[in-house]
Amino acid sequence: MPAITTNDLKNGITLELDNGLFQVVEFQHVKPGKGGAFVRTKLRNLRTGNVFDRTFNAGVRVEQAILEKKDMQFLYRDGDDYVFMDTDTYDQMNVAPASLGEAADYLIESATAIIAIHQGEIVSVEIPAAVELTVSDTEPGVQGDRVSGARKPATLQTGKVVQVPLFINVGDRVKVDTRSGDYITRV
Repeated sequence: MPAITTNDLKNGITLELDNGLFQVVEFQHVKPGKGGAFVRTKLRNLRTGNVFDRTFNAGVRVEQAILEKKDMQFLYRDGDDYVFMDTDTYDQMNVAPASLGEAADYLIESATAIIAIHQGEIVSVEIPAAVELTVSDTEPGVQGDRVSGARKPATLQTGKVVQVPLFINVGDRVKVDTRSGDYITRV
């Protein structure tokens, strides 16, 4: 592992600290008038997604984790696992649902994702910020239910349930924000 100093930190760098892998979300180099300089950081735990603050003394050496990022295409589900194919080598990889996290709610066949691997273990999965999915089940809009902004639950083709406007019906394609799980628009 290459060791870098806290003076070399940049947003997006992945660090291997004593208790796991962390990505630098934000950093600030602070040099007070009195005392030594320090670096204030916001770190995201790659396994849990939790974000927390940590302060380092300036010039302290930390281990930079090298992540291998691959463009992969989702092929199909095999039991509980998700099968992905490397778009360059055509190698297939089984991925457990726990590794995917909430990304599993938005994956349909032939969707692409960027998978980050560290020492043979999947640490994160990046999917597009918005995806288009088909509504597989929802209640019909009732005549007279025309309250502005009224919503109803709809089950998408992946099994994810989102709140949609009353005019959305079974078979409609909708765009959904993958970060928040909110309905964006009908396609």
